[in-house]
Amino acid sequence: MSRVCELTGKGPMSGNNISHANNKTRRRFLPNLNDVTLISDVLGQSFKLRVSAAALRTVDHRGGLDAFLAKAKDDELSVNALKIKKEIAKAQAAA
Repeated sequence: MSRVCELTGKGPMSGNNISHANNKTRRRFLPNLNDVTLISDVLGQSFKLRVSAAALRTVDHRGGLDAFLAKAKDDELSVNALKIKKEIAKAQAAA
């Protein structure tokens, strides 16, 4: 399972551990990922996604999964999230 947010594309970053003696060793900064179930209002269906805590706050701020995916760039979304976005767009066009 890769450590990448399905909604924002946020992944691990690298940097240095710096000791008191100023020795530098490489380390990884991992995103704070959580397994969550988000509900689409348009589809009336829930989806399980692996999302960073920052993305979860953004989804809440924008007013839910549907509004977040409408504004999200396609290249940042995972394959699963892109599929959900297209289903939502199709359901909104039909309504």
